[in-house]
Amino acid sequence: MSAFLLLADGRFPAGGHAHSGGAEAAVKAGRIHDAESLAAFLAGRLHTAGLVAAALAATAAAGGDLAELDLAADARTPSPAQRVTSRRLGRQLLRAARAAWPHPALDQLHARHPRGAHQSVVLGVTAQAAGLTPEQAAALAAYESVNGPATACVRLLGLDPYQVAAALARLGPQLDAVAAEAVRAARSGELPAASAPLLDVYAEQHASWKVRLFAS
Repeated sequence: MSAFLLLADGRFPAGGHAHSGGAEAAVKAGRIHDAESLAAFLAGRLHTAGLVAAALAATAAAGGDLAELDLAADARTPSPAQRVTSRRLGRQLLRAARAAWPHPALDQLHARHPRGAHQSVVLGVTAQAAGLTPEQAAALAAYESVNGPATACVRLLGLDPYQVAAALARLGPQLDAVAAEAVRAARSGELPAASAPLLDVYAEQHASWKVRLFAS
């Protein structure tokens, strides 16, 4: 349980604090402007990018073929900017994980992908190295898909952190449902490919900005 809490902690040095998950571009576009619009954005992100990441993480934690999973993650990430971000975050997470939970699987992943595997795949292997279950890996990925954008909006819009925390709390049942769906997909071998085209568009727009608060 301590490993689960550590990985869910935004202070774990995996680089996630520097990324908004599309929220910065959504704020600039006017789609996020208050707690209610943030909640809608988070729900949409959870059921698309969050579901895919959770299924990939659960499969990796269960010992799935990492080369195939990395290719599957690539195929489900049509935005070049998002692929770069995912691999960068994967590289940072792997560095932190190898320091915290030394494990042959992490060393093998580093040797196979020196420039970084996709973050969701690395998260699954990290969960395995830390003694966590595929269910916990899925829950971590699902939570991460919404927590980063939520906390980013506190800085971007000056939203009341209590309202943002309440929005995350209300997502609790959906987080559990998405994690459970991801685990079922991992067990069946039929990984979801839920898409969020607007997030892809936002990622490409954001990557072109000369001035921005977050890396993505």
